[in-house]
Amino acid sequence: MLHRLRRIGFFDRSLAVTALSAFQRLEASGVWREAPQEAVRDVIVSVGDATLILTDPKSDQPLSHWSLPAVTRLNPGQKPAIFAPGVPATDEILEIDDELMISAIEKVHTAIQASRPRPGRLRGGLLVAAAAVLVLGGLAWLPGAAVRHAALIAPPAQREAVGRQVLTQLTETTGAPCSRAAGSAVLDRLARRVTGADSRVVVLPSTLRGARALPGKLIVLGDDLIIGQPAPHAALGHVVAAQLVAEEQDPMAAALTFAGFGAAVSLLTTGLLPDDALDGYGEVLLASAPPRPSDDDALLERLASVGVPSSPYARSLDPSGEAVLTLIEADPFRMAPPEKPVLTEGEWVQLQRICDTAMEP
Repeated sequence: MLHRLRRIGFFDRSLAVTALSAFQRLEASGVWREAPQEAVRDVIVSVGDATLILTDPKSDQPLSHWSLPAVTRLNPGQKPAIFAPGVPATDEILEIDDELMISAIEKVHTAIQASRPRPGRLRGGLLVAAAAVLVLGGLAWLPGAAVRHAALIAPPAQREAVGRQVLTQLTETTGAPCSRAAGSAVLDRLARRVTGADSRVVVLPSTLRGARALPGKLIVLGDDLIIGQPAPHAALGHVVAAQLVAEEQDPMAAALTFAGFGAAVSLLTTGLLPDDALDGYGEVLLASAPPRPSDDDALLERLASVGVPSSPYARSLDPSGEAVLTLIEADPFRMAPPEKPVLTEGEWVQLQRICDTAMEP
């Protein structure tokens, strides 16, 4: 396979510098599958700063980021090499047959793994630290600080992995995400237009009373805002509101707070959360309505920038309008609709059918 070396500079991280001291980025062709039911697609694979970046060769848009400490080779010694972003591999896989790229990935991964303290020593050190906290009584802030720090420094690949874990918890109650092909394509376009090219919007077959942002720029939306609704404006308003709430209150920090101190330490040291760290978190999220943005003016500005009226969103929160009067009266499109709608009528029809599994995609 064709590969390219770029001499741009050294990695910021000493482990990556040691493993690949001659170049910063190595690129090669690969074949990527996002999920078991998805078709494979060609990608460009590049080694970044302790991450593996998968990019669409046609648009140069990043499709996925993997944390190198968590990358696992599923078929050691065989060709093409098959990699997954973690263990067990339940979703994404990547196939590469470029020897230089395979060697580079394994070299960096080995260097990072070798630098870690042995689990037994780490566990013993944490126990000693915990005992010291209890004796001295001066570090009561440590668990919270560890959670905040883990959320703050988590790279995109870790955030996406945690977001998928939270989504799995939600689907245990709501059912699997709606995935009719035509509707899913509309969701992809909606995300690019409203929340950015690196975000995803997922519809769940349940009443969520709004949209909720999960770690990894993932937004979940209940089908109650789509099926049977006359227009997409309320649903779009909730998606924009969820994105704004995520900027105010990091959903990664909320998930790690639930998971606890030990899970946060595991994320910091291994790049992964324990499998059961978020058990029950989906039920906690579904127990209350998604939070609203704290600043109505900021929400109105964001809605205006993407061409979404605020009144339908406001009426979905309070049909009487009394509690959301500001959002109704200051609707940026109160006098005239947006020049270009976010979704066409045809796209809205396809999106409304996204949960209809009986129809052909």
